[in-house]
Amino acid sequence: MAKIKEIKAKTIIVKSNLPEGEYVINPYVGCQHACIYCYARFMKRFSGHEEPWGKFVDVKINAPDLIPEITNKFKDKWITIGSVCDPYQPIERKYKLTRKILEKLILLQPHLDLMTKSDLVVRDIDLFKQFKDRVVAVSLSILNERLRKQLEPFSSSVKARIGALKKLRNAGIRTTLFISPIFPYITDWKSIIEKTKYFVDEFWFENLNLYPSIKENIYGFLKKNKPELVEKYKKIYSTKSDYWNIEEERIKEFCKQNKINYKIYFHHKNPSSGNFA
Repeated sequence: MAKIKEIKAKTIIVKSNLPEGEYVINPYVGCQHACIYCYARFMKRFSGHEEPWGKFVDVKINAPDLIPEITNKFKDKWITIGSVCDPYQPIERKYKLTRKILEKLILLQPHLDLMTKSDLVVRDIDLFKQFKDRVVAVSLSILNERLRKQLEPFSSSVKARIGALKKLRNAGIRTTLFISPIFPYITDWKSIIEKTKYFVDEFWFENLNLYPSIKENIYGFLKKNKPELVEKYKKIYSTKSDYWNIEEERIKEFCKQNKINYKIYFHHKNPSSGNFA
């Protein structure tokens, strides 16, 4: 059970360091999904929390009030919702901060980019339709439900996420499937594409980055579920490995051959992109 605390934020629309996007909005600090690979656990350094990642959420209770009602500052600018938290994590059902923020943003008409692992996102289809330019990205990299539950304990199921993508696309919302993080020898990105390509406009790819803060988690997961992969991972993440360069080329070739729109965010470089559909 996560510790929930209501806080008041000073600002809510913040300049972005993302490869794409000019501003970010994070309605919450922390995330109940408790993904064992989450890079955002670095937020603990700034929030003062001692609880394990996934065991706390600070609710920026005044977030919607911080969005100006009349300004051209954000018109046609990219605003990403959910860079270090999931805007549709379970607590959103109660507080509805993301929905209230979207309602305020409609008047400002930014280019909207939203990322989530939750099928709760379909609740706000009515609001997405009121933006002239909007993209909803759903993250999914594991099709096996047993493994998914261990990696992302409280996120939506694979079936629910795929269902959400279908509903969004059928409603006329531009959809992206973010295959991230790609786990070597576990993530079957070809199968994910085949299962979803008819209702996904673009696929994004990101490799598993073994940050020091998650390394122990990942090797613990492997020892429990895929012990035969432990030595392979050690080789992949050695300085001499060219594994990810080869994998990147495989993805590019597959997408080009199958006329798949894609972007690659490997190694946190500027993305390679293609527009072949």
